[in-house]
Amino acid sequence: MNLPSHLAELQRRHSDLERQISDALLHPSTDSLELANMKRKKLKLKDEIERIRQDVTLH
Repeated sequence: MNLPSHLAELQRRHSDLERQISDALLHPSTDSLELANMKRKKLKLKDEIERIRQDVTLH
């Protein structure tokens, strides 16, 4: 997978998680541990996206 398509996939997954988190917050029965895991995954994706962007900028 080339870098632009990898970055696009990461951004898509980040957006998907953002939507899932928003939906989960609308339901009071959402498991707080599951919500925390989704937020953690979203943050990891954001960090990876930023790292890739910085690597591309530096090269």
